[in-house]
Amino acid sequence: MATKADGITGDKSHPHTLSTLDFKGASSAAHAKAMRAELNRLVNQVHDSDARKYFQTEMDGFFILYTRYLQEKAKGTKIDWEKVKSPSAEHLVQYSDLSTTADPKNLSKLAVLKLNGGLGTTMGCVGPKSAIEVRDGMTFLDLSVRQVEYLNKQYDVSVPFILMNSFNTDEETKRIVQKYATHNIEILTFNQSRHPRINKDSLLPMPRSPTSPVEQWYPPGHGDLYESLFNSGLLDQLIAQGKEYLFISNVDNLGATVDLNILNHMDETDAEFIMEVTDKTKADIKGGTLIDYEGHIRLLEIAQVPGEHVEDFKSIKKFKIFNTNNLWVNLKAVKRILEESDGPMDLEIIVNNKTTDSGEKVIQLETAVGAAIKHFKNAHGVNVPRNRFLPVKSTSDLFLVTSDLYSLNHGELQMNPKRMFNTTPLVKLGDHFKKVNNFLGRFRSIPHILELDHLTVTGDVTFGSNVQLRGTVIIVANHGDRIDIPSGAILENKVVSGNLRILDH
Repeated sequence: MATKADGITGDKSHPHTLSTLDFKGASSAAHAKAMRAELNRLVNQVHDSDARKYFQTEMDGFFILYTRYLQEKAKGTKIDWEKVKSPSAEHLVQYSDLSTTADPKNLSKLAVLKLNGGLGTTMGCVGPKSAIEVRDGMTFLDLSVRQVEYLNKQYDVSVPFILMNSFNTDEETKRIVQKYATHNIEILTFNQSRHPRINKDSLLPMPRSPTSPVEQWYPPGHGDLYESLFNSGLLDQLIAQGKEYLFISNVDNLGATVDLNILNHMDETDAEFIMEVTDKTKADIKGGTLIDYEGHIRLLEIAQVPGEHVEDFKSIKKFKIFNTNNLWVNLKAVKRILEESDGPMDLEIIVNNKTTDSGEKVIQLETAVGAAIKHFKNAHGVNVPRNRFLPVKSTSDLFLVTSDLYSLNHGELQMNPKRMFNTTPLVKLGDHFKKVNNFLGRFRSIPHILELDHLTVTGDVTFGSNVQLRGTVIIVANHGDRIDIPSGAILENKVVSGNLRILDH
């Protein structure tokens, strides 16, 4: 793979006139040269030889991504919408068609990895998102560890538990996992790369801020997993231990548990990559989807879709499934592909425009871990039940997983059998509930929602204890008003608005 921006030539018949492509090509080459010089300067500031060598590897990986970005920016590489087709039966298997023997024979070949690079800032928390308490006083991390620990005990195996941290979460996570030292589980950690944020105007790394030096860097998306796993030495370590399969999922997806049916299906079909997808609802319209593109399976993200086709992409009729980011990968295949490419995998670049706390407009070049599906042999999707996708991205999600809709069994959330429908209710909590502390302060206890279909709450609203919500419930407190839902209240297909105060006495 090229590590420098190639010049783009245009019409040579007029040597004194630069075409648009010529100009863009020359500009790209200049930017690439300036970036290389700046990266070399950053590397030379690291004095420890081992640290410098690793940092050099990170910056080389970033430079490859950066030059690809410049080339795509110059040439334009939007996907050809006419070639986008639904995945074939060969590329999309129904979970219900898998063998259900639940044979644990392949567990000795498995390792479990959680993507643990994110912070809990969206929900008003400080530190790793995995440290947020989500159920019965347990965090995402507690639940994940308990699941794997129970799996090892149940089948007398030794499945290692791996965390891919970022520079944002590594230190705190390493401190937290010390409490599991006496547990029957091997916990391994490694860091994804750190890349320099790019100033949008100069296309060079943003200058180091003396007040916030961390602001200069960002973790480049979970597509960096393969390269970081390789560079850390952990990939070789796992293969040497006889591990063949890696189950990858987001740490905040409480439905992402080890599934023996999928593991055995992967072994039986010699699939090097399996992506779990599930049926799309109106809440999932932005999620990436599997497509057939020129006869090959690919992941299509909304960022890659031409503007005029975004509404088509969001359509539930045309794109019926979306990526849960539960992935099953063959470790030896990862090693082979990386060695053949002699650098990071060629994954579609996601350009993430940001504004820093200091007001600087920057670009983050990111990739998605699922985009690697196109590089693996016999890769396909498995359409899984919705209960394998239970993310907690907001307090609205937290409301669901802390309710009587679910029970906890060895770290795994299971839907209450008394729920008459397999679907989860649609819950939309307003800004007053956005932060976890505010959310907790507005409920004496989480309402009973076994018969709830839809809940919308906006404004200054509080709930007493033992409230029951059924059907469709909408509660709107206008600006300056407050609504207290009294303890023991039963709201069924109700709209509540105005001002309602219940005073304790």
